[in-house]
Amino acid sequence: MTARGPALPALGGRGPSYRERVADALRAALIAGELRPGEVYSAPGLAARFGVSATPVREALLDLAKEGLVDAVPNKGYRVTAVSERQLDEYTQVRALIEIPTTAALAGTAGTAGTAALAALRPAAEEIVAAAEAGDLIAYVDADQRFHLGLLALAGNAHLVEVVRDLRRRSRLYGLTALAEQGRLRTSAEEHLELLDALLARDREAVHAVMTRHLGHVRGLWAAP
Repeated sequence: MTARGPALPALGGRGPSYRERVADALRAALIAGELRPGEVYSAPGLAARFGVSATPVREALLDLAKEGLVDAVPNKGYRVTAVSERQLDEYTQVRALIEIPTTAALAGTAGTAGTAALAALRPAAEEIVAAAEAGDLIAYVDADQRFHLGLLALAGNAHLVEVVRDLRRRSRLYGLTALAEQGRLRTSAEEHLELLDALLARDREAVHAVMTRHLGHVRGLWAAP
């Protein structure tokens, strides 16, 4: 484990979804680059930063190992798996093939229910902006995932949502740290509000353009080492 360690949120409390909450926070830390590839992290060390016992962290790490996000290192902990440039390119290409047309199609959804469902995503979009302003990368990744998967869920294809969820877990956004330090992350974060406004305006061309630009950041600004 590095001397500085990851900036992980405190997750005090108990509950049936506790293990899942810890696993989600770890995944967000991986994606945001707070947990670095090649580094070995111990369950007790991570637990201390979460403010919880080592047991739920150890269980969550087992889940991440099954997903191929970390590898067990006997008697030491878990090493974060590396993702190659080619893999990132492939993940982004598949995401673009799925997310851009699916999200653009939502602009054609008619009726009050469709509008209400889209409007219900505004709090998540605003959370993304707030996290960008605070430089909280884990909160940023968490809210970003909820926003985009929430959008895709409106298409009514649960399998599609799970495919994108898996691709997002495997991606890495190491460039977020630099953007946050430079004060440029808010500009990218506001694209979520721009996208939502275009959807509510039923402007399919604008939605397509924003999503294309937005996903372009994954292999541009956001993925830069």
